[in-house]
Amino acid sequence: MPGFIKSPDDQTGISGGVASFVCQAVGEPKPRITWFKKGKKVSSQRFEVIEFDDGSGSVLRIQPLRTHRDEAIYECTATNSVGEINTSTKLTVLEGRTCPTNVPHMPCSLAVTPTNAFPQSQWKLKGFYVDVNLCCPYIRAVSHVVTQHIVHSY
Repeated sequence: MPGFIKSPDDQTGISGGVASFVCQAVGEPKPRITWFKKGKKVSSQRFEVIEFDDGSGSVLRIQPLRTHRDEAIYECTATNSVGEINTSTKLTVLEGRTCPTNVPHMPCSLAVTPTNAFPQSQWKLKGFYVDVNLCCPYIRAVSHVVTQHIVHSY
């Protein structure tokens, strides 16, 4: 029976931005990962499924985000000849070209974490995935630094 070793986390994104979900499973035989939205296999030019090199998982990347169209529960299914398991995650998409109200504007104290899947294109700030070009000029200034955690106060 397959087993998840990495389940996707709930995310909040901004319309026009990017969301990436990671799902990874183990089992014998090796399970196949499939992504679903509202019970249907994901398929769109804005949805990209990136398989891990070793076949153990994949990343579902949605870009650009659309407020009403993409806000949904997404399901990751791991299937092999022994069985099938599912896990789900929620995507919330905020409207507008501004940061969420609880994301501070500059000057501010930031704890910035690049995501594992796309360290230079997606940043998480105070629990929100943000578009660095819209929300936080400081993130743009340090986005070339590939680290797991950057803390800076203005």
